[in-house]
Amino acid sequence: MTRRKLTSDEIELWRKVAKQAERLHPEIPQTVHPTTLPKPTPKKLPKPRIEAFELGQNQPSKPSANRLKPSITETLRAAPVQMDTKAFGRMKRGKLKPEGKLDLHGMRIDTAHPALVRFVLTAQAQGKRLVLVITGKGKDRDEPGPIPTPRGVLRNQVPHWLSIPPLAQAVMQVTPAHISHGGDGAYYVYLRRVR
Repeated sequence: MTRRKLTSDEIELWRKVAKQAERLHPEIPQTVHPTTLPKPTPKKLPKPRIEAFELGQNQPSKPSANRLKPSITETLRAAPVQMDTKAFGRMKRGKLKPEGKLDLHGMRIDTAHPALVRFVLTAQAQGKRLVLVITGKGKDRDEPGPIPTPRGVLRNQVPHWLSIPPLAQAVMQVTPAHISHGGDGAYYVYLRRVR
């Protein structure tokens, strides 16, 4: 569809209307017909993010490109040591005996969180320094979907709960337990002294 050109009568009518109308912006120069804008010059196209790939060619290996978020165990093991280094080493080797234990097996999130808060704050008030929180390793999902979900809801939630108020002020260090105390299905929680 092509645009229709204005007739001389329409142009004359437009000029009469434009002379009688009050301008909104008098500082802008007046033109009878709006000028057409020049065509934009094409800018340099961005470099494609996907490299050319031919059928039968092997994909170059990039180990970190397809990695998922590190597991909670890996994250806790990489966390800096906040407590005494010697005691931390003994704790990780299973040589320190926990002074209290909370088993969250079979609990739902709505009951596990208050139980954890109560247990940790009570243990700190009693002067305990090292407690064990057992979460279990979690069940394998029956239907693995397109979005990977971490195994074990409590296993992933407990370290988060220990790092936010009201427990953050009581907890000095969280680390996965030694195999003799439950391994990846349990956490050592080292508490601060009450002042």
